[in-house]
Amino acid sequence: MPDRLLVLSNGHGEDLIALRVLDALQRRRPELELAVLPLVGEGHAYGAAEAAGRLRRVGPRQPLPSGGFSNQSLRGLVADLGAGLPLLSWRQWRLVQRWGATGAPILAVGDLMPLLLAWAAGGPFGFIGTPKSDYTWASPPPRGWGASPLADTYHRCKGSEWDPWEWGLMASRRCHLVAVRDRLTARGLRRHGVAALAPGNPMMDGLQSEPIPAALGQRRRLLLLAGSRMPEALHNAARLLAALALLPPQGPLTLLLATGSAPTAAQLTPLLLEQGFSAGPCPPPDGQAAAPWAPDAIWQRGHIQVWIGAGRFEAWAGWAEVGLANAGTATEQLTGLGIPALSLPGAGPQFKAGFARRQSRLLGGAVVPCHNGAQLAQRLQLLLADAALRHQLGAQGRRHMGAAGGSAAIAQLIAQRLLGAAGHRPA
Repeated sequence: MPDRLLVLSNGHGEDLIALRVLDALQRRRPELELAVLPLVGEGHAYGAAEAAGRLRRVGPRQPLPSGGFSNQSLRGLVADLGAGLPLLSWRQWRLVQRWGATGAPILAVGDLMPLLLAWAAGGPFGFIGTPKSDYTWASPPPRGWGASPLADTYHRCKGSEWDPWEWGLMASRRCHLVAVRDRLTARGLRRHGVAALAPGNPMMDGLQSEPIPAALGQRRRLLLLAGSRMPEALHNAARLLAALALLPPQGPLTLLLATGSAPTAAQLTPLLLEQGFSAGPCPPPDGQAAAPWAPDAIWQRGHIQVWIGAGRFEAWAGWAEVGLANAGTATEQLTGLGIPALSLPGAGPQFKAGFARRQSRLLGGAVVPCHNGAQLAQRLQLLLADAALRHQLGAQGRRHMGAAGGSAAIAQLIAQRLLGAAGHRPA
């Protein structure tokens, strides 16, 4: 059996999904040598695992101006081309070709680009299709955001969100595993000869809610997700905070601003000062400064308190009553926990109107896009006042995202189908 596996992932969310699956795979195959090639950005999500010696990042990588969303705007594509995208892609292609020539297996995580690279390498490969779901055309569009009859008809005629060239690659004899995010999408692919499975959603693994601390017990709780791509994340945070200022007084309210590696607390400081917040006491009032959920900083403006915490999403997500979310993967995870969210699309490059509209359909309306800050404040007031509506929207999110356990199930399939078969490379 092979003792090496190359993993291709093309985005921050895909990196996180791949990492969860690889953690589960290593528990089954601790001797397996794991190499990861982040096709977009620098793969910071893999940093801790690499430092611990569990995997190694390989190949050329660099941040791009579009943040990996050059397919959403001509301006983003032009900026990426000017920043060296063609040379970067060529060097990544060459590395994957060299790997494939050895006959060692490849696992692609994402959409067309990693799938194409894995297929073109000529050896055995598997595919975890993360971004596409048939819910995005089978679910109704959010109210007030218009219909898309041409796109919906196109997908309905295909019977799948995936395109013919994509399911053609998935149907290759050398593709030993295709795992997608939900049963509806798997069923659509099977109609086209792809043996697709929906063994569970790795995005929902590892989200274990901590008990709500006493410091928050008597306060309304919102989770703010501004995204991780700079400078867009700061623009998102500014617009969401400005909308929150339009909310009528709700009594004591805590905004949990969970961040990744960016934006940092220092980067958020000028924004908070500009919007009238002042630095407050830290640690939390109940004195549990050493608790893993403790914030890095606390800010205050009237009845509104803001907690800032890097890497606190998993600890804080389950505490929220509603999310204010201009993010991708984290928004999906939040709604998968049964917590509805409101979004406020901006200039992008990621979180634009089209992205928000598609995300809302993907999640069955569990996240509601708003046209402006006033509309967001109005809908937030309604959600905070109506627990039954929060439960109804949250139930949609749970249903569309599915239960935890996907990482272990996919890891088992990789061990059986990809690693077990990789030694028998077809002619």
